[in-house]
Amino acid sequence: MQFLRILWPILLGTLFTTVQGARRNAKRQTNLSQFVSTSGSQFIVNGRRFVGANAPWLPTLLTKDDIKNTLCNMSDAGIKVVRTWGFNDVTEIPENKNQTWFQLINKDGTVMINNGTNGLQKLDLVLEAAHECNILVIISLTNNWNPIANSTTSSEISDNTRPRNTLSNDFGGMDTYIRQFGGSKHDEFYTNATLLAAFQNYTTQIVTRYVNNPTVFSWWIANDPRCNSSVEASPSCKSTTVTQWHSTIGQHIKSMDPNHIVSSGNQGFFCMGCQKLFTPTPPPPAPQVSAAPGVRRRRATKPQFLTKRKLMKLREERRRMNRALSGGDVSGVRVRGRWVATRTRRQEEDEVGSAFDGSAGVDSEDIMNIPEIGYSTFQFFPDQNTYIQGPADSGLSSFQNVLQEGLDWIQLQAELSSTSGKPVALTAFGLVSQEHAPDFVPFNTTVAPFAANSQGTTLSLNNSTFGVTGAQRNQAYSAWLDAGITSGLAGIMQYQWGVTNVTAAQGTSFSPNEDSTSASPDETGTSSSPDDGYSIIDSK
Repeated sequence: MQFLRILWPILLGTLFTTVQGARRNAKRQTNLSQFVSTSGSQFIVNGRRFVGANAPWLPTLLTKDDIKNTLCNMSDAGIKVVRTWGFNDVTEIPENKNQTWFQLINKDGTVMINNGTNGLQKLDLVLEAAHECNILVIISLTNNWNPIANSTTSSEISDNTRPRNTLSNDFGGMDTYIRQFGGSKHDEFYTNATLLAAFQNYTTQIVTRYVNNPTVFSWWIANDPRCNSSVEASPSCKSTTVTQWHSTIGQHIKSMDPNHIVSSGNQGFFCMGCQKLFTPTPPPPAPQVSAAPGVRRRRATKPQFLTKRKLMKLREERRRMNRALSGGDVSGVRVRGRWVATRTRRQEEDEVGSAFDGSAGVDSEDIMNIPEIGYSTFQFFPDQNTYIQGPADSGLSSFQNVLQEGLDWIQLQAELSSTSGKPVALTAFGLVSQEHAPDFVPFNTTVAPFAANSQGTTLSLNNSTFGVTGAQRNQAYSAWLDAGITSGLAGIMQYQWGVTNVTAAQGTSFSPNEDSTSASPDETGTSSSPDDGYSIIDSK
């Protein structure tokens, strides 16, 4: 985390230079709303944009002091917003009283909310500490991912022996509802009236609890919602299924809470050529000088959805620009995305990739145009998803291609703001380093494919080195953060923050650290935050 402590103040200085005028003007105003709002493509939090981090495990910390110390250390590092899980579903009440849980979902379709000290009072503590540390909190209401081994999943999906909540996909979520209510397809969560009512009930409990709390930055309807998960999708699930569900939940939240912004939490995938449910609303025109007599004003351009034709045109324009810049082949990467791609095979040019063809059942453009959705989200996890807008450049290393893939993805998403008039934020990004490869667990599994077994052999069938070097990760993070700032993103959030020396308890996600030479807990009784391969430990 020392890297981020050094890098982020520099980037934040650049970021805040662009909004100093807005911040000074805000001080002159009286009656400013204490809640986060939006103005065109930017958030308004006393006139500031933000850099943030993800910490899904925050409510599972065992003491109030640990929660406050963690959040204040984040604030000291320049973090303005943190995203955490506002759900923690169980199918039976844990015997261990130190385990945090928010909601019991029974097999008979009944639910119980835990308002106790190991329940929602933990989320209360997070918001109280965040307020004291001058941090705002994005609360996610559920998660797309919750892999559990059963009759429909294999050991390749789940062999989880870790304490509950160690992985970010082990807090319950959509598939917990589906399993407990007798469903068999993931998209039943979006369409089944009983499941919808159950989730709306939980949403009501959380939203009404914090409706008047200005420390809440926004509500995330779900993390990474899609048609599929470890529970398969039905053939009928399509992008409009997921979009309509967002609209339903968004209306439900706004009917109770006029104070906070609502957003999706999706990956930012496109569905080019798919049916749209919502018409884009043109952003308000910028102020113009009065036209001279007899001169017609130029009409505002109607917002256009991304099409394959437009994507291919953008790709060709980039290729021409790169060739003009290079005057020939180059072998390196230039920061801010201005590297020059080598020629690729023409037959690969028409491939758009899974991030654009609707295969995930997500249409971020349509979701963004839902009236109740206040800003657009996107994520970037190249170790788990494919975002590339064209064939990889064979003249570059895999790292250089990933670096450019991120720059292209950020730039494309930033351009969406001009079509919707709403802010766009990179709400989670991460790259697995070689150091953390043994801890890496993809979101749709609980298996660490590059961990070593008791004989020291890598479990993966591919024994080649996985991940980038620490220096490469830092280079990529620096370039992506810089690209997000210069392209006008309203917010940028790294996944995920890590801490050490916090209170430990056996059987929890903060179990005592083990001595390197034995299986017994160490003498200190301290622990580190969970790591799924992306954690960067705060060194303060």
